[in-house]
Amino acid sequence: MIANYDNKQMLAEVNTAIQKILIGGQSYKIGSRSLTRADLALLRQMRNDLQAQVADEDNSHLFSDTYVSFFEGR
Repeated sequence: MIANYDNKQMLAEVNTAIQKILIGGQSYKIGSRSLTRADLALLRQMRNDLQAQVADEDNSHLFSDTYVSFFEGR
């Protein structure tokens, strides 16, 4: 984590960065100055990781996606 950001805050920042790339482009140049934003693929990977961490924090069950079925009397 960066500074005092928690996973939800970092996820919001990553989503903002992705949005800026999608709207404004990966890089641009004005005169002799240029700006290159973060790598979109890396940001998407970070977003996936952060979404998983946030989901894990929100759901503290050990096997939250596990179900048990009993089939008796067949």
